[in-house]
Amino acid sequence: MNDSLEPIHILLVEDDPGDVLMTREAFEHHKIRNTLSVVSDGEQALQFLRREPPYEDAQRPGLVLLDLNLPRKDGRQVLSEIKQSEDLRSIPVVVLTTSEAEEDILRSYDLHANAYVTKPVDFDRFIEVVRHIDTFFVTVVKLPR
Repeated sequence: MNDSLEPIHILLVEDDPGDVLMTREAFEHHKIRNTLSVVSDGEQALQFLRREPPYEDAQRPGLVLLDLNLPRKDGRQVLSEIKQSEDLRSIPVVVLTTSEAEEDILRSYDLHANAYVTKPVDFDRFIEVVRHIDTFFVTVVKLPR
């Protein structure tokens, strides 16, 4: 990893505690220096991104990892609201979900997802996928500040 790269803030929108834990472990395992905030439903995700209570002091993320199947407001609705917002649409959103359904993939891209990644069930493979996402969005892609 290039140590001169500035870490980014990542918002993980995930309701499965096991997937949250695996993502945190992937960050630790690969010594990913980016900070990670976690919210567990779509309502919280939008409150976080809009810096509404209780997230008034939230740091604007440089990347959102978004599950599709969320309580209160699903990931498709969250993605739609992010990409319709003039203030938020420049934040890259990676859909990170268990769904392999073609309709979910097409709908996510229609809603302007920046990438669609199916979560592997295997722990080692999951860690590898998170590392690849980090490598791509932090070392390869130029993100807006």
